[in-house]
Amino acid sequence: MTSQTTIDAAGSGDKADRVPSDPSVQAPATGLRGHPWFTLITVAVGVMMVALDGTIVAIANPAIQKDLGATFAQVQWITNGYFLALAVALITAGKLGDRFGHRQTFLIGVIGFAAASGAIGLSDSIGLVVTFRVFQGLFGALLMPAALGLLRATFPAEKLNMAIGIWGMVIGASTAGGPILGGVLVEHVNWQSVFFINVPVGVLALVLGVLILRDHRADNAPRSFDIPGIVLLSVAMFCLVWALIKAPEWGWGAGRTWTFLAGSVLLFVLFSFWETKVKEPLIPLGLFRSIPLSAGVVLMVLMAIAFMGGLFFVTFYLQNVHGMSPIDAGLHLLPLTGMMIVGSPLAAAMITKLGPRVPLAGGMAATAIAMYGMSTLDTNSGSGVMSLWFALLGFGLAPVMVGATEVIVGNAPMELSGVAGGLQQAAMQIGGSLGTAVLGAVMASKVDSDLAGNWTDAGLPKLTSEQLAQASEAVQVGVAPVPEGTPGAIAGKITAVAHDTFISGMSMACFVAAGVAIVAVLVALLTKRGENAEAGAGMGHI
Repeated sequence: MTSQTTIDAAGSGDKADRVPSDPSVQAPATGLRGHPWFTLITVAVGVMMVALDGTIVAIANPAIQKDLGATFAQVQWITNGYFLALAVALITAGKLGDRFGHRQTFLIGVIGFAAASGAIGLSDSIGLVVTFRVFQGLFGALLMPAALGLLRATFPAEKLNMAIGIWGMVIGASTAGGPILGGVLVEHVNWQSVFFINVPVGVLALVLGVLILRDHRADNAPRSFDIPGIVLLSVAMFCLVWALIKAPEWGWGAGRTWTFLAGSVLLFVLFSFWETKVKEPLIPLGLFRSIPLSAGVVLMVLMAIAFMGGLFFVTFYLQNVHGMSPIDAGLHLLPLTGMMIVGSPLAAAMITKLGPRVPLAGGMAATAIAMYGMSTLDTNSGSGVMSLWFALLGFGLAPVMVGATEVIVGNAPMELSGVAGGLQQAAMQIGGSLGTAVLGAVMASKVDSDLAGNWTDAGLPKLTSEQLAQASEAVQVGVAPVPEGTPGAIAGKITAVAHDTFISGMSMACFVAAGVAIVAVLVALLTKRGENAEAGAGMGHI
C-alpha cells in the first residue's frame, strides 16, 4: 500500500525533515535524524526497560515485602498491576501512535516510564508501589507499539526482518536476563535500585529519541477517536485479564471467575459489532480478513502460553528445589538468554530468505521438544541436562518472536502499524497471563491429587484438611512445609515428598505446554510474508 508521511512534528519543517511521498524513492541521509540503524538502537533502549521490568521485579518482591511489611497478596499486585495496565492499554496506545505520530508517543512513554520507576524507588508504602507500577504499565503500553511503528516506517522491506530480529533479541534477552540483574542489584544494593536503574536508561532513550527519531504518518492515518470502541475494548481486556489473574485464588469453577470471563466475551462481541458501525474504528475488523495476520496473533498467544507459563515454574524449580540463589538461578537460564540473542538475527536472515512459514513452524516444533524435555527434569537433574533444554527453548523461541511480529505488522496497512504493534504485544501479554493461569491450574490440580497419597506413603503423620491445603499451597511453588522444630529425619522426608510432588506438577504443566506448542506448529503453517511490508520501504536511508 502506498502511503505518505508528514513533516517531523518536532522539527522545523525544513527539507531535512521531509520524507518522500513515494515509498519507492529513498530519502536522502541527513545526519542522525531518521537513520534506520540509529532508530533501531534508540527504540531498543526504550523497549529494554519495559521488557526488563516484566521479570526483574520478581527477584525484588521478597525484599519489598519485608521492607514495607506487605502481605503476599499485596506483593502479587506489584506484578499483576503492571501486566494488567499493559495488556489493557496496548491497542489503544498503538492507535494513539497512528493518530499523533509514533515519535511523540514513544518519547512520552519513555518519560512516563522512567518517572514512574523513580517514583517507585522513592515510595514508602506498598500502595504507592502498586500505584506507580500501574503507571509504568500504562506508559510502557505507549512505548512498545510506537517502537514497532517506527521500525516499520523507517526500514525498507528487505531490511525489516533483520530490524525486528534485533528488536526481538533485545526483548528476549531483557526478559530472560531480568532475574540475573535483579538478583545482583537486590543482593548488593537494595530493592529500590531495581527501579532506579530505569531513570538513566530512560534519560538515554529520551536524548537519543530527540536527536534521532523522525516522525512518520500516513496521509490516511486516523483523524478521530473511537471513544466507545476504546471503552468497550479496554473493559473487555480488563475483565479477561482480571479473571485470569484471580482464577487461582477464586477457583476456576467459581461464579466470580465465570462472571468476569462471560462479561469479557459479551464485551468483545459488543466491541466487534460497534466496530462495524463507526466511521474510523479503533481496530478495523477487515484486518482479520488477512489469514496470515490472524494466524500471527494466535501464534503469539500460543507461544507466550508455552514460554511464560513454563518459565514461571522453572524459577521455582531452580531456587526452591535445587536451592539456588537468585543469581545462580539466573545464570542457569543463560543458555536460554544466549540462544535468543544468537538466534534472533539468524532467524531474521532465514525468514528474509525463506519467508516466515518454515522458520515459525520449526521454531514452535523446537519449543515443543524443549518443553517435553523440561517435563522430564527431576530433583537430581544436573546443570548439563537443564542447559540443553533451556538452550533448545531459546533456539525455538527466537524465530517465533521475530517472525510472528513481522507477520502481524507486515500484513497490516502502514496507517495501522501502531494498532498492529499493539495487537502483537497484547497477544503476548494475554498469552503470558493465560499460560501462568492455566498451567498454574494444572500444577495445582496435580499437586492436590498427589500430595496426600505421597505424604501417607512416606509414613508421615496424617494432616487435617486445613493443614493439607496449606501444605499444598507451599508445595505448588516448590517449598517444603516443614514446621519449625521438626526433627531432621522427619524434615528430610517432608522435603523429599514436597519436591517430588512439585516435580510431578511441573512435569504435567510442561507437558501441557508442549501440547500447546504443537498446536502452534499447525497455526504457523498459515502464515506468510507481510503483504503490506513495502509500505514502509524507502522511508529511511540505509
